[in-house]
Amino acid sequence: MSQDKDYFVHETAYVDEPCEIGKGTKIWHFSHMLYNSKIGANCNIGQNVVIGPDVDIGRGCKIQNNVSVYKGITLDEGVFCGPSMVFTNIYNPRAEIRKMDQVRPTLVRRGATIGANATIVCGITLGRYCFIGAGAVVNKNIPDFALVVGNPAKQIGWACECGERLSDDFECLACEKKYEKGPDGLVVVS
Repeated sequence: MSQDKDYFVHETAYVDEPCEIGKGTKIWHFSHMLYNSKIGANCNIGQNVVIGPDVDIGRGCKIQNNVSVYKGITLDEGVFCGPSMVFTNIYNPRAEIRKMDQVRPTLVRRGATIGANATIVCGITLGRYCFIGAGAVVNKNIPDFALVVGNPAKQIGWACECGERLSDDFECLACEKKYEKGPDGLVVVS
């Protein structure tokens, strides 16, 4: 970390002004943060990541190498974006027609995990602590704690806050948390 900042930006990375970067955040090689974007405290932004413009990333997020977080995407706290996963922000883009007025917002809620090479189609919400398997193509809202895989993504189970798959009775064998069904997916009961 430099002497005058409480975050780290690698010498090959670019940060446009104005931007906000939280304490303890690290931005690595060849990454670019565009204007009016915000990154919370203690985030890790990997190599070759593009953020923004106008993107809001919560504290404690980990964005692995080769990810672009475009305008219209919001990441709550503690989101994990696996290597080379993809967000879209325009549903039907054309190179010859400017459509930035058609950005469809995407919300990734607290603690969600998005696996490597997954694609998130714009205009949806990924629920709290949901788990998107590597290579999945997600084109609809995902409930809290849902475990989804495939193309198109289909739910195959439930995931614990700790990331382990839950048993059929919504218990985690690793950390012993228990869940029950709620209006937006599962909720922790103990």
